Amino acid sequence: MARAVNGTISRRRRKKILDMAKGFRSVRSRAFRKARESVEHGLCYAYRDRRVKKRSFRRLWIARINAAVRSEGLTYSQFIYGLKKANIELDRKVLSNLAIYNADSFKVLTQTARSHVGSA
Repeated sequence: MARAVNGTISRRRRKKILDMAKGFRSVRSRAFRKARESVEHGLCYAYRDRRVKKRSFRRLWIARINAAVRSEGLTYSQFIYGLKKANIELDRKVLSNLAIYNADSFKVLTQTARSHVGSA
């Protein structure tokens, strides 16, 4: 009986890694060992940066809200505090989009927040 060398499964495993390494430069896309190392690092970065993306978008939204609110004469923290006191539950993504694309409704929100901060 012939010896089973597991050839097709090994080739499939290596091919999967090399397909994931497409677009990498030089040996990283051609040699299996280097490709595997590069793909493993890339997957670690992808996992980490899916979380970093959430942080960086939140920072962007807060910066946009802060800029829009300061032009109305409030600070970011006063604005958020006023919205919480007024029981307005909008997340920062929505507030940022309102500040950019719908300035009139955002101005109403700032006036509401200002009235609730003043009454505190």
